[in-house]
Amino acid sequence: MSLVVDASLTLAWYFEDEAAPATEGVLDLVSESSAVVPALWRFEVGNALQMSIRRKRIDAAYRDAVLTELAALPIAIDLETDTHAWTRTLRLTELFGLTLYDAAYLELAQRRGIPLASLDQEMCAAAAAINATIL
Repeated sequence: MSLVVDASLTLAWYFEDEAAPATEGVLDLVSESSAVVPALWRFEVGNALQMSIRRKRIDAAYRDAVLTELAALPIAIDLETDTHAWTRTLRLTELFGLTLYDAAYLELAQRRGIPLASLDQEMCAAAAAINATIL
């Protein structure tokens, strides 16, 4: 089963205080099958890791190890995300009060008809409102 995984859930795989059996289960699903993400996912994950270095939560070696592991996972970048940014995605921001960034994950899950895996409460509520499957 393919799914959309957002940055919040991705990062939980690598921070002990954010990990949970459910997040590990999503990692297992991604490892066994695949996931798809909007192109901004790499920026969000990279930025969060870089901010974690600045806050002295991790070091550069750990960041680099995380990025190497993520690059090895079967996670595909959706090449159509930007073409929907000012149309479908923007409508989702208006409808649910999400950021355009968060709405990109929701739009992708809706467009592809696949589950969304996120720790973001507002995004999950919006997904439920449009009958999208949430992991």
